[in-house]
Parts: sequence; structure tokens; C-alpha cells
Amino acid sequence: MYHPGVEPVTAFVLAGGKSSRMGQDKAFLQLGGCSLLARTLELARKVTPNSCIVGSAAKFAVFAPVVEDLYPECGPLAGIHAALTRTSTDLNLVLAVDLPFLEASFLNYLVCQGHETSAAAVVPRAGGSLQPLCAVYRRRFAEIAERSLRAGRNKIDPLFAEVQARVIEPAELQRSGFMETMFRNLNTPNDWDEARREEVTLSSSVDLKPK
Repeated sequence: MYHPGVEPVTAFVLAGGKSSRMGQDKAFLQLGGCSLLARTLELARKVTPNSCIVGSAAKFAVFAPVVEDLYPECGPLAGIHAALTRTSTDLNLVLAVDLPFLEASFLNYLVCQGHETSAAAVVPRAGGSLQPLCAVYRRRFAEIAERSLRAGRNKIDPLFAEVQARVIEPAELQRSGFMETMFRNLNTPNDWDEARREEVTLSSSVDLKPK
């Protein structure tokens, strides 16, 4: 949890994807008693009072402050770049809207690791892959993101080899009491149906309301 005197952090929820495989806007899918957007915003606000949405202002401005991509149609890297370009803090938590099983305790752990390192990014690895859409970024990561976007390279993972990155490996997750399954995302109707069939009690039951 954010405390005065600690390096401030801003949270950004990436909600600008096309949701083409889902067939409808994932931000407004209902799961565990609330929309994915509502849940992710609530999780972010358990870490910091400074929370924003990266996406369409016309669609999302009623729910929280919004920043829009400077490089439209370039995927999540463009969302990270937009967030880091517009942020007023050096430390920034970036979350995809379609990760409903994340835990607030892990996000606070992630931010704490950001406080303790000067690395440009703190990113977990789970399921054999880096998780760049649940990560902490220093503002300077925007520079390398912009170079990559200008060059037409929209992949995020290769950029971690070009900066100092603090990777939270699966063994560290396990030691700290976190399950890799919390990084499971919802991309397709089948993913959504399976998640709804499971008897999982999500920590949030809030409804999506205007800010």
C-alpha cells in the first residue's frame, strides 16, 4: 500500500485492445460480481490512489482518468509507452485489464520490488514466459519503447534484454506464497466460460461506477 514519504507510484490499466478473439470488449465482461475493468481498477487502487486507464477517452473517461495511445494499432507496447509518456511519477504499475486472478498482495509485493531497485522494469516470469502486462516500469522505459515503436517492432519481451530488468522468477513467487496461475488471462469466449464455471471467489464484488 502506498504511504506518504515512499516513492509515489501511478497505476495504469491497459484497456485499449481490440478484444478480437473475445468478440466483445473484455473490459466490460462480468466475472466474480463485477466487470474486469472494475476489478482491475479496484486492485490498482489498493496499491496507489493514482490510477488511470490507457484506452479510449470516449469509452472510459467516465470511470477514471484516461491516456490514449500515441502509436495507435501497435498493441500493448504502445499502451505502456503512452502511460510512461504521460505519467507524473517515475515508478509505474502497468496491468492488463484481462488478468482477473491477480492478487492485491502480489501487486504490492511487485511495487515494493520496484522501490528497492533502480532497474528500468520489474517483471515476473510465470508459465515459462515473462509477464510484461503485470509489471512495474520506470519512466525512462518510454525511450526504448518509442525507439522500438518507431522501428515497427511492437514486441515487448525483447526490450528487457536492452535495459536493466529485475525479473521475479517462479521460485521467488513460490517462496513468497504466490501462485503462477494468477497470471492467467482471458482471451477467448472459452477462457471466459471456463473462468465463470470455476467456483473461484474473487476478492472484489464492486460494480463499475463512474469516478
